[in-house]
Amino acid sequence: MSAATTRSRTSRTPRTPDRLCAEAVELAREAAEEVAAPGVVGEHVEVTTEGDRVVTHFFECKEPGYRGWRWAVTVTRASRAKVVTLDETVLLPGPDALLAPEWVPWSERLRPGDMGPGDLLPTDAEDLRLEPGYSGEDAPPPNSALSQDMAELAEAEDAALTDRVVVPERGSITSVAEELGMRRARVLSRYGLHTSADRWDEAYGAKTPMAQAAPASCVSCGFLVKIGGSLGQAFGVCANEFGPADGRLVSLSYGCGGHSEAAVMPKPPRPAPPVLDSMRADEFPLRPAPEEGAVPSGDVTAADLGHS
Repeated sequence: MSAATTRSRTSRTPRTPDRLCAEAVELAREAAEEVAAPGVVGEHVEVTTEGDRVVTHFFECKEPGYRGWRWAVTVTRASRAKVVTLDETVLLPGPDALLAPEWVPWSERLRPGDMGPGDLLPTDAEDLRLEPGYSGEDAPPPNSALSQDMAELAEAEDAALTDRVVVPERGSITSVAEELGMRRARVLSRYGLHTSADRWDEAYGAKTPMAQAAPASCVSCGFLVKIGGSLGQAFGVCANEFGPADGRLVSLSYGCGGHSEAAVMPKPPRPAPPVLDSMRADEFPLRPAPEEGAVPSGDVTAADLGHS
C-alpha cells in the first residue's frame, strides 16, 4: 500500500480531487511505463483523492498473470504551486484482481495423512502435548535427539565424534530409567492424552452413525483387544478384519455390525426324515382293472373247454 494511501486514512479526504493533479494523466502514464515492461500499461481507469493536492491515477495492467491488477501512480503539488510532481508508482490489486490464497502456517495447514515416507514433522519445544520424561530433568538428556550436544554431533563430519555417546551418571534416575528401557526425552502430557482421547472418540465413538446403528458396543465384543494404562479404561483395539475399524483404537462405547454376538449364523435346513405307516398294507396293482363284462386274458372260458 502506498504512503499516500496510508496518510489519507488519517486525514480528511476532500470530496473533489485537485484539478491540476487530476489533469496530469500523461505524467502518470509516463511514470508507469518507465517502471513497467513495455506494452503492459493499459487504459486509464480512474482517479482517486488521497489528500489535499494528492491524487492517484489508476491504469489497466496487461501483464500476463496479473488479471485485475492496476498501475497506481500518485502525483501531488505544493501549496500555491502549479507544477505537478510524481510521488510514487506501484502495482496494486483491483476489486476483481486474481490474488494468491492467504498464506497459512504449516502447523495449521498440515492435516492427518499428509506425511509420507521421508517427511519430518518438527515438534515445538513448548508443545503442550508433551512433558519431560523419566529423566526428571526439564532439559533433554545428553544423548537425546533434542539436545544441543547430539545436534552438534550429528552435524560433525568426524565419524569418531558422531559415534560418541554421552553416558549418564551411574546411579542417577536417568541411568536407571535407561537400563529399564523407559528413558524418553519427553512423554505424553495429560493435556496431550485428553486431546488424543477426544479425537479418537470423535472418529470411533458412541456418537458416530456406525455406533448408533450397531446392535451392541465394543465392550462386549469378542474381537476387542484390551490395552493397558489409563486409556484401557475407555479404549481398545479392533481385531475384526471385516469391521470398519480393524486395527484402530476404538472407544468401548463404539460398535458396528461386525459385533461377535450380533447374530448367530442359522444352520442349513435339513430334509425331514421319511414317514413309514406300519399299521396297514398298501395295495399296489400290477395290472389295470378290467372293464365290465370283459374276461381277463388269464381266465379260461367254456368255449375254450369245449374245443379242448
